[in-house]
Amino acid sequence: MKNNDRQIKRLKTGSIALLSGLCLSLSTAYAQQTEEQPTSHASNYENQLITSLQDIQEQRVDGAMEKIESLVQNNPKFKLAQLIYGDLLLAKAGAINDFGNPFASLPASELAGLRNEAQARWQHYASHPDEGMVPAYLLQLNPEIKHAIVIDLNKSRLYLYENNNGELNLLSDYYVSIGKNGAVKQREGDKRTPIGVYHITDFLSPNKLPDFYGSGAFPINYPNSLDKIAGKTGYGIWLHGTPTNTYSRRPRASDGCVTLSNNDLETIKPLLKTGQTPVIIAEAVNWVKSESITEQGQHFSAVLNSWLQDWQSLDTERYLSHYSLTFRNSKKDYAAWALHKRRVSKQKKFIEIELSDVNVFSYPGQENMRVINFRQNYRSNNYNNTSHKQQYWKQEDDGAWRIIYEGPA
Repeated sequence: MKNNDRQIKRLKTGSIALLSGLCLSLSTAYAQQTEEQPTSHASNYENQLITSLQDIQEQRVDGAMEKIESLVQNNPKFKLAQLIYGDLLLAKAGAINDFGNPFASLPASELAGLRNEAQARWQHYASHPDEGMVPAYLLQLNPEIKHAIVIDLNKSRLYLYENNNGELNLLSDYYVSIGKNGAVKQREGDKRTPIGVYHITDFLSPNKLPDFYGSGAFPINYPNSLDKIAGKTGYGIWLHGTPTNTYSRRPRASDGCVTLSNNDLETIKPLLKTGQTPVIIAEAVNWVKSESITEQGQHFSAVLNSWLQDWQSLDTERYLSHYSLTFRNSKKDYAAWALHKRRVSKQKKFIEIELSDVNVFSYPGQENMRVINFRQNYRSNNYNNTSHKQQYWKQEDDGAWRIIYEGPA
């Protein structure tokens, strides 16, 4: 009898060790983690999941079981939590041989998706940005923009920032699912998620949508002006929820949209404003020190001011020197634009321009690109106008920043 007890104990211990190893294999970065409990701005559900995984890795099975059992009771639609709970039960019984045993009847692709979800969630905790680091893209936000979204497609992560008088504060971060074929959308139907600088254009109520979209949807303005110049096609890129019978989707599961759990979408919904909230989508977020953001913002303010002064000077050639030879908008290339501006300038005795509500963004994946949105009050001897404009500036080979696109915002 004692021999049988020892054999059963060895089997159970071996199964727990196997599950521990499988947990560890979710992320090689975990090897550098400390003994401290993970902390995050993410939801309590995810924090519970992560601390239970850490307990498993350290073979604190009872603690892991307590956390996971509570989690599946509070959120039975969290399929990944159900999978880990089942693994723990089988491990304690000495009957586990792979990650996802309770779901062995599922297609291999779905099991792989659950493993990928566990990996994506865990890697966020294993390699989250250091304190004081911010995304490189939000160079300047006007005070009316209260919040901004930055999405890291490689890490399946959405970061929500608060703009507090120009200071960026991370409010929360959330696991998201992206396009089935990953990043960098090029054409309609390629099931990829775009990268670029976008903004919320609308909110679609769940009452007007199929259940597939969960708690609603926020369309963004893909394709933007730069996308159109590059010949990119497609439409209908949204931030949206999940079906009501689902808590979360696999990291790559959408047709190009960014999806959050309904719980998370409900949390951020009141903070997102139509026509205002920026949505920066990066393949991999570039994190920099906050001081770097301030310096770059100040530098580009000087660039923008030089353009403005040269325009008001009525020296048309100096003004045109701020435009790239590759410039184009929806109607004109550089040659047509220059001809138009020279003709208009001859009719001016003075030009006075005031810019307000200025927003400056660095473009994801293109360190030499800036996107500027602003309100422009224009006054001259024969024409007055107030408009909202957008410009794309590129640092060209000679080091100078020049405008490659200008049009309505």
